[in-house]
Amino acid sequence: MLLRDTRSKTQGVAGSFPTPLWSNLPHHVPLVFVFRSRSKDEKAQAAKAPVTDSTQPRDPQAPKGRPTPKRSQAQTQRRSVANTPTTRKEASKRQRDERRTAMERQRQALASGDERYLPARDKGPVRRFARDYVDSRFCIAEFFLPLAVVILVMTMVRIPSLQNIALLLWLIVIVLIVLDSAVTGFRLKKRLAEKFPNEPKKGAVAYALMRTLQMRRLRLPKPQVKRGERP
Repeated sequence: MLLRDTRSKTQGVAGSFPTPLWSNLPHHVPLVFVFRSRSKDEKAQAAKAPVTDSTQPRDPQAPKGRPTPKRSQAQTQRRSVANTPTTRKEASKRQRDERRTAMERQRQALASGDERYLPARDKGPVRRFARDYVDSRFCIAEFFLPLAVVILVMTMVRIPSLQNIALLLWLIVIVLIVLDSAVTGFRLKKRLAEKFPNEPKKGAVAYALMRTLQMRRLRLPKPQVKRGERP
């Protein structure tokens, strides 16, 4: 009888499943609350957040968090974005155009003496004064090329006396050019030391002496002073 009663308690009603062990737990937590996604919680919090009225005007005294750019800066940024090349072909074309524009500005500056677009070797007040000093006086070295052509023609003529004269003339021209260049360099160096005591003057004298070897009308940058005019 005891065995029969125990079996009847364990079997229960026919056709029913055995009762699980956790059914008698005092606090049963629904699984839906355990496995609820985080995104739903965030959406609920966002829905509960106060909504601000976008039509409300902003206080003009309130800070914007960043400085207002100037109009010139804004235009420059827009131009840079609009002119940014997208392909390598466009980038190379743009570089060629910029190089051509720079060369044209430099050519005009060499003709007009504009300091902004001159080459680096011609820029600066020291180089400008050296050019003006040379252009304002006569130099024997500027006649070197025409004299050299004349002497070369005289040496090609098969007349011994004329060839001797050509050689003597050549020697005289060389000596005169050396003496004149030495005097010009000494005086120019003295004037530069007086006029520009705190400016770097390295290479200015050699720059001026190389200019004396060119004919006046062929010099670049073009002369800006007349003969005999004090720079």
